[in-house]
Amino acid sequence: MSTPTQQLTEAGVSIWLDDLSRSRIDSGNLAELIESRNVSGVTTNPSIFQAAIGNQNDDSYDAPLAALAADGADVDTAIFELTTTDVRDAADIFRPVYDATGGVDGRVSIEVSPDLAHDTDGTSAEAQKLWQKVDRENALIKIPATKAGLPAITATLAEGISVNVTLIFSLERYGEVIDAYLAGLEQAKTNGHDLSGIHSVASFFVSRVDTEVDKRLSAFETEEAEALKSKAGVANARLAYELFEKRFAEPRAQELISAGGNVQRPLWASTGVKDPALPDTLYVTELVAAGTVNTMPEKTLEATFDHGVVTGDTITTGYEDARLVFAQLADLGIDIADVTQLLEDEGVAKFIASWHDLQKTVAAALAETTR
Repeated sequence: MSTPTQQLTEAGVSIWLDDLSRSRIDSGNLAELIESRNVSGVTTNPSIFQAAIGNQNDDSYDAPLAALAADGADVDTAIFELTTTDVRDAADIFRPVYDATGGVDGRVSIEVSPDLAHDTDGTSAEAQKLWQKVDRENALIKIPATKAGLPAITATLAEGISVNVTLIFSLERYGEVIDAYLAGLEQAKTNGHDLSGIHSVASFFVSRVDTEVDKRLSAFETEEAEALKSKAGVANARLAYELFEKRFAEPRAQELISAGGNVQRPLWASTGVKDPALPDTLYVTELVAAGTVNTMPEKTLEATFDHGVVTGDTITTGYEDARLVFAQLADLGIDIADVTQLLEDEGVAKFIASWHDLQKTVAAALAETTR
């Protein structure tokens, strides 16, 4: 009898783990999740590395931190070395998945410094630096979909580097991300790169949309508003998939695909359920369609494996319902454009805060090893 995670895989959804640590790599846990939970990739961010390196119950970073301290490494150098090593080692574990899927899966993402979120040139430079340091073709460099990030996405792809575009909240911005991706492939082709080796995902954040919209709905204190709660996130993602289908069927994209290019797959991020009253697999089972990625925190992965009910495609049949949700929200005066801009601003700020927390954690650890 197949498991829910196997059923998701068969429905065309790639399951990626939204977590990484050296102990997860060294213990064999990551390899085990590939075998038992159908995990086919990993995403990381500053919050994940801060939690891993700052974990008092995990001594796997003690020796490398001591070696870095002995070499006189500063904080940012230490972070760079620790995180790129983890991503490289994880990429090696996923290499068989990468080979078996023709480069589609078996991917491990690492993010440019959030301090560069509004710095196009700085983002482009660090993306190349990370790509060269990790030195694995199944890595993905994460770049946020800020206004400054968009040209950096194009420039990075133009160098033949695979990209995970993160922090996408609005359909309008997603359209701009697709434009940036197609422009990147066009430039890569001009630069002589093999388009078939360049891959990308567009990470659309889901649960945070519900958190903000539901907060605004609560202010109405009406049955109509209550009935709309916890629907905006899924509706937004479904309409994103509709846009994905439309844009990659257009002549510009088809010309690149004919030249060996890949589609930029939609990735559902922020899929952990925040509201305990909701099903804990909501943002998994309601967002099933071929050619998508769902990156899950381990709690959501285990819930899905244990009791997720996979009923096939739950996206393409829901476009009209999604439009109705947005129309009803607009009728109440809820400005989705305002919601998504706020979420982008907050998302960047949260990652910057986590990055600074990571710097403090590593600084303290370096200091401790030199006492």
